[in-house]
Amino acid sequence: MKFYRINNKITQRPGYRWSIFAILSLQYLLVYFHRVSPALMTRELASAFSISGASLGLLSSGYFYAYAMMQLPVGVFADRWGARKTITIFSAVGAVGAILFGLAPNFQVATMARVLVGFGLSAIFVPAMRVCARLFHAREYAAVSGLLLSMGGVGWFIAATPLTWMTAQFGWRGTFTGIGMLTILLAMATWLLLVEPSKKTTAAVASASGNRELKLWDGLLQVFSTSRFWPLAGWFFFFGGLLFGFCGLWAGPFLMDVCGLSKPEAGNVLSMIALGTIVGGPLLGRISDRMVRRRKTVIWFASLVQVLLWIAICAMQGRIPHAMLFPVFFLFGIFGNGIAVVTFAAAKEIFALEIAGTAVGSVNFFAFFSAAVYQPLSGLMMDRSVRTNGAYPPEAYTPVLFCFLMTSILLLVCISFFSEESRMND
Repeated sequence: MKFYRINNKITQRPGYRWSIFAILSLQYLLVYFHRVSPALMTRELASAFSISGASLGLLSSGYFYAYAMMQLPVGVFADRWGARKTITIFSAVGAVGAILFGLAPNFQVATMARVLVGFGLSAIFVPAMRVCARLFHAREYAAVSGLLLSMGGVGWFIAATPLTWMTAQFGWRGTFTGIGMLTILLAMATWLLLVEPSKKTTAAVASASGNRELKLWDGLLQVFSTSRFWPLAGWFFFFGGLLFGFCGLWAGPFLMDVCGLSKPEAGNVLSMIALGTIVGGPLLGRISDRMVRRRKTVIWFASLVQVLLWIAICAMQGRIPHAMLFPVFFLFGIFGNGIAVVTFAAAKEIFALEIAGTAVGSVNFFAFFSAAVYQPLSGLMMDRSVRTNGAYPPEAYTPVLFCFLMTSILLLVCISFFSEESRMND
């Protein structure tokens, strides 16, 4: 502890900012792992708790209800409490939830555990983005955010093929209990190593920039009263529905029930989303930082690619050649998830730095509120068909896929209404 309090000299050391970035990135890796892990565990969870598709959607979406609910206050907490305190406290709650999920005796306890995980891990990304905004230059921000999202992609990758192996070795219960223990260790590392600027320093910076310190809810009022915020909020709502409604829940069953893949084969295909995220986050962030004057250009193009991908999936469904599934899901990772860092940067740049956490948390709220809506809704749509040996018939997926196609079109419409100032790229 004494090491931490030596007049913040630790922040002067070479590599400090990247050390902090590494700790935050590992925590964000676990955030993504928990988000999408149900996609390859649907049959195990349905069997363990004897639940329907709608209940499975509710179990999975418990994470997103809590995560969405906390995005607005978490943005405020990140701006007012600081990242160190916010991340440590909430990570501990998430760790308890992960351990409880691994030990859950029934559906009710498992759902409550997912809610605790979502509640706790809700306070990782927004404070981490605020730390990045403080430690890195503005022209580096989207690229660094892309690296952070790439670690989320690694978490997604672990929730695919490696998760299949882990559940075979340790069972899904043992796997989640171990993940909870790891989360505790990372929370301790955050508390011991992350140095916050003093209140005097923060006040001096605000004074030098001509900005006053905002009261608790002033930031939220400023964000929600800004007209340019709302096209991004709509974009994030439909983005979350696509990413978490399909990729985070029904993509695995779709690959097995419609495309005829085994569970390991489906895991390999789903890992392409993770790899696309790992590549796409830094790539699109770099392009938007250095190569274009408006981030909207990159976001609009990525949204158009998603529309085209969904047209292809709805048109072909089970007739998609297995070899084609890999590039299709890789493109989902690049343009359906990696693009988020550019949109976060666009949201941040509308507002002053002192409410950066509030701005990012506000748009993030809509993505996870959407997930909380889309997952149980799509489960209800799936339950209109009868399962056989735990599998849905291929025709059960047709209305769900059409719903996602319409969602992708609305995604493109929303970003078309967004306006931003041209930036000089240096």
